[in-house]
Amino acid sequence: MCKHLEKLAQEIRKGAASVDGVDPKLWQVSQDAPKDLLSKLSAPPKSDAPLITPSDLAEADEFVFGFPTRFSMMAGQF
Repeated sequence: MCKHLEKLAQEIRKGAASVDGVDPKLWQVSQDAPKDLLSKLSAPPKSDAPLITPSDLAEADEFVFGFPTRFSMMAGQF
């Protein structure tokens, strides 16, 4: 997860947590690029946020999605 996107997600989660009865969670999508390529690109280390699964999506009431972009396109994992 990009550091600036992760910071934004943490702030959104903090705001949602200020609402009574809301238990917001932060997930990330798995990286599908090979590790050697990520190393050559000097990609930042992975976040500590857990990877999301289809069952996580099924259990959630609402979603807020954030996408790092390349040339105005969302990441390939999506």
